[in-house]
Order: sequence, then C-alpha cells, then structure tokens
Amino acid sequence: MLRPLAKPALALAGTLALTGSLTGCSGSDAATAPFPSWHNPQVNVVSRMVSAGGIVAATSMRPDGSLETVTLDLASGRRLWAHPATMAGRLPGMGVSAPAIAELPQKGQAVVVALDPAKKDRWNATVVARDARTGRRLWTRPVHSTFGPQRCGPHICLPEHTALSSARVAVLDPATGRLVWKVPGLAEVEWSDPGRVLMLRLAANPEIESYDARTGKLQWQQPIEQALGPGIDLSGGWAFGATGDDLVGYVAPYTNPRTKKASTFGLFSIKIADGTVNWMRPSVVRVYPSGNPGFAPVVRPVDQQGGYGGFARLDSDTGRVIGQIMAAEVPGSGWWLAFPDRMDKLGFLKHGSKGTVFDLATGRAVPVEEQRGWSFCVTDPKPLPLRGQAPGFYSVAALCEYDLATGRRVAGAQAPPSWFTGSQHGWRVWRDEKGAVRAVNDNTATAPGMYG
Repeated sequence: MLRPLAKPALALAGTLALTGSLTGCSGSDAATAPFPSWHNPQVNVVSRMVSAGGIVAATSMRPDGSLETVTLDLASGRRLWAHPATMAGRLPGMGVSAPAIAELPQKGQAVVVALDPAKKDRWNATVVARDARTGRRLWTRPVHSTFGPQRCGPHICLPEHTALSSARVAVLDPATGRLVWKVPGLAEVEWSDPGRVLMLRLAANPEIESYDARTGKLQWQQPIEQALGPGIDLSGGWAFGATGDDLVGYVAPYTNPRTKKASTFGLFSIKIADGTVNWMRPSVVRVYPSGNPGFAPVVRPVDQQGGYGGFARLDSDTGRVIGQIMAAEVPGSGWWLAFPDRMDKLGFLKHGSKGTVFDLATGRAVPVEEQRGWSFCVTDPKPLPLRGQAPGFYSVAALCEYDLATGRRVAGAQAPPSWFTGSQHGWRVWRDEKGAVRAVNDNTATAPGMYG
C-alpha cells in the first residue's frame, strides 16, 4: 500500500550466523527473555513481513543491491531457503513488495508466492510459487508488470499488466496457479477471510468492493467519496486495517502541483458485511509512528488553511476521541512522536535533550522523568540502493525505545510494542534497524500492527 512513512536508513545485515534461538545462547535476547524469542541477522529485510502456516516470509536486500525472497521458520527463526526476487512495475511510494503466503487444505502445507527475475525478454518477471518449507517450485506465471502477489482468502490475488490498459487482478489457486476468477482494472486487496475479499479499486473515483472469495461474485461497492466527500486522490497514499466486523481506511492528502490544492483526506469505517459507513473523520492525517488504522488510530486534524491542530487517539469501533492533546499544548519544532507500550501517553521526543509527555486520557502534561517512548530509530532515512529498480524505495521502519527525559536511546530495550509489531497467534515479528528479523511469542492477542 502507498504509505507516506518516515523511512529508516539502510543498514546491511550483520554476521551471517543465527543467534538468540529458542535454545538460547550466552548474551542473546533469548537467554534472558521471559518468553520464547529469536533473532536472525542473516537477512536485511526491506519489505513488510508476512506469516502463515508456521512460516515468515519477506523480501531481503543483498549487499550488491539485488533482492531475494527469504523464508524463516516461525518457531525457531531458522532460515529455510532464499531465491532471487525482483519488482516489475511497482511504484516506489508503495514500498518494496512482500511475498504472499497461502495455506493449503492439507494440514501443515503452505505456499510462498513471489516475483522472480524473468528468464525471457518478452516478460519482465515471473511469478513463482514454492513449497513454504522446502522451496520446491510448484508453478510459475510470467507477468509484464505487477504490484506483487497478495493472499486473498484461500487464493492468491495478483494484479497483472498494471502498466497496461489491460490491467486486471488475477485470482489464482495457490496449489496449481490455475485462474479461479478475475477482476478487470487496478485493485489492491485490503482484507480477506475464507469467504470474502475486500479490494480497493484504484481509479479516479476509488471504491471498496466486496467479492465472494470462491466465485468472484461482486457483493457490494462503496465509493470512498460517500465517507470522505468528493475530491479523493490516492496519490498521497492509503492504509487499511480491520478488527472485528469493520474495515477502517485512511486516505492521505495529496497536493496537486498545478492547483496547489490538497485532495480530500481522512479516516473512515465501513461494515465488512455490507459496506455501510459506520463513521467518518474527514480532514485528519494519520501520524507516525502509530498503530494500525483498524486497531489504534492516532490522528491530527488539519483546517482548511492547512494548519495543524492537536493529536487524538480514536476508538476504531466508533471513531470517537478517547484521548487527545489540544493544539495549544503542542510544543514548538524539533520533536518526533513517541508512544509507550500501552499508547496511553503521547511523548514529544527531542533527540539528546529533554522532551515532554502528555497523558492521553486527561490531555495534561506529566513529569517527563522516567518516561519512555518508542519512536523511529532513524529520522533521515536514505533510499535503498536497489539494483535495476527505480529510485525512491525505502525499507520498512524500525522503532527504538528512548528515555524522554534525556532524548537518548534506552540500552538493552526489549521488543517494540504490539501496536507497532502486531501479533499472529501469539507471535510478534519485527525488523530491527539493521534489517535483522526478531520475534517473540508472548501470547499477545492477534491484532494488526502499523504495517498490517
């Protein structure tokens, strides 16, 4: 998805040895952590990570700037296999594409679908499905241009020919690659379960569309303008998240270089069952870092003159404000947002000096001594030096913990909070600032993170 995030600087992977596994080793995180955890520095992950069937998959960058698809065992962090990867037609603002994982009906079997470099000049890339544990090739599909594969219910959704007028989304059987159904035009999967797929129609008048996952039958359509008003332009970016029965969406503003006017933007919620609009918060921007829009949205209002207001955390079920800092309380310049583990406070981090902290429930300042918060490790990121790709791609962000009274990093910080990492079946997986993959199984309830 297009997300205008603060982007971390490139950091190559460290030593090529797995440390901190479940068996533990001296000095490792796992040796002291109260829960099973691991750390794999064999990779330099630059995409978001996906997990299913006991497998973690991501796109990693090699030292020479080429890409590869890597898979890790979720329980141990052990690297299973890696194959060369590429992108063909993906826009830099969308970030580096991640693989897709689909679980098969057979117990314990899963398929990883990714984009390999093409072997024929006629095509720009080859979609390849592999056994998630062994890397054994199952099927291939040549492609001219694509945003990358996504899991959609029991299938794999593949936007094809995205740079051509014949663009479509092909819905494929993950076991065989057989075309199950298709949708004309450009679209991206925002949520799915075994029976339903919700797609964002990437068009001049964008819509959320619901399809039957097995037949492709259109169930309902909801124009985003119905929630936020006319003048939507997706060039500024978007993000979606779902918890429970609702899908929460965010559309970022985009300033037209010709007219100098900003497009319509804001946050809204619709019912997954029928597309009915639950609530809307127009003219607010999502702040970073923060939680997933469907789980812990934090926003800042913007007036018609482009002036920023305070900060508010919203209830994703109702859209109501459950904590806010008024505009008059916001300190001057030179700060970065920082949130604690529970996101019950909002910190203004000033690197190397004393910051300020507010209680979100009361909106009042609290003593900054002994207050900690998580913020971006790097605030001046550099684009990835990817070989053979358009410039402007960045790796996903990493968070570091800071002492807000001093503006310095906390030594020996543990796992970032769940509002950032998300959780799947108790496991929380994240990329650290060196590109390594870390994970902990602390029994956190399943929920989306900042990246989905």
